[in-house]
Amino acid sequence: MNRTTLTPILTSPAQLLANSKRPMHTPAGLVGDTPVLWIGAPFTATGRGFWTKLEGHNPGGIKDRTALHMVRAARERGQLLPGARIVESTSGTLGLGLALAGATYGHPVTVVTDPGMEPLMTGLLTAYGAEVDLVDTPHPTGGWQEARRRRVEDLLTVHPDAWCPDQYNNPDNVAAYTPLAHELVAQLGRIDTLVVSVGTGGHSAGIASVLRTFFPHLRLVGVDTTGSTIFGQPAAHRLMRGLGSSIYPRNVAYDLFDEVHWVAAPEAVWAARRLARDHYASGGWSVGAVALVARWLAGTLPAENRIVAVFPDGPQRYVGTVFNDLYCREHGLLGHLPADDPDEISHPGERVVTRWTRCTRITDPLATAGTPASDTHALTGAAR
Repeated sequence: MNRTTLTPILTSPAQLLANSKRPMHTPAGLVGDTPVLWIGAPFTATGRGFWTKLEGHNPGGIKDRTALHMVRAARERGQLLPGARIVESTSGTLGLGLALAGATYGHPVTVVTDPGMEPLMTGLLTAYGAEVDLVDTPHPTGGWQEARRRRVEDLLTVHPDAWCPDQYNNPDNVAAYTPLAHELVAQLGRIDTLVVSVGTGGHSAGIASVLRTFFPHLRLVGVDTTGSTIFGQPAAHRLMRGLGSSIYPRNVAYDLFDEVHWVAAPEAVWAARRLARDHYASGGWSVGAVALVARWLAGTLPAENRIVAVFPDGPQRYVGTVFNDLYCREHGLLGHLPADDPDEISHPGERVVTRWTRCTRITDPLATAGTPASDTHALTGAAR
């Protein structure tokens, strides 16, 4: 028998907009208020799971937040003059955010990158009006990061009025994530464990420091990549982009972390692909690595522990890498089922890790080596 579905009669046009986002006058208004999604079985064990903050729903990803905030703050302080050029090193996501900020506030943008940037990302940056400056030779000792950093310094000399955000050391990068933390509190009410990737240190420090004011016993779990120096491992070749570093960003708040996990590229690929297939929500290297760790925590922590994982972006830019069989076969990334549990080390310098590994002793590598933070270079590394 046919049934008629009754449509509620709306007494006011305002009711149509009750759950809609307000109209926007600038692209900056498109950033924020991203959704939260539950990830459970089949990615996790039945009855266990975690929440994810889907930052890929921003126009360019999580870095839209920090790009807009850093640019706005620099303009207010007079560091970035009206119409002046913005120059920064990036592997993609921050570049999109800076292009958005440039369109919002009227600044030309130059992003310095290397051949590892995906053609899709180069095309998007160009379409959004950014100039893409490609370094073609790695530095003999500092690799692509140092080559990009030196190129940024050259461009700042050519354009004396230009401004570089220097997101690795810019405290505005951290402050930019206060709204994201407030969104999580409003969306979930209580958070017990936060799982975040670590590259510049901005969103881990920014979100966790605010959440700790609401939840003093919040557990912060950092996710790094093998071959990254951030948490005290030696530098090595890193295939994954978006997390990890070959330098020591001063925005990393080491005192906030309770544990760190290093994840290898094949393990991140497995998790990212499983997420896409099982839950229609995924992303690239950072998302895969974070999801793998959050999945393990969901199975080991008490069931009532509310876990939140931050997904920095979506899967679109990774169709030629993480989600491309040919690329993954060429780099030996397929057919590696992650272990049920991570390896454990008692200290970050205990040994070099090459697969998923956990450590609950967190130290600042520079402090351990006796190098004052103020001695680090003011313009460091490559932005994500």
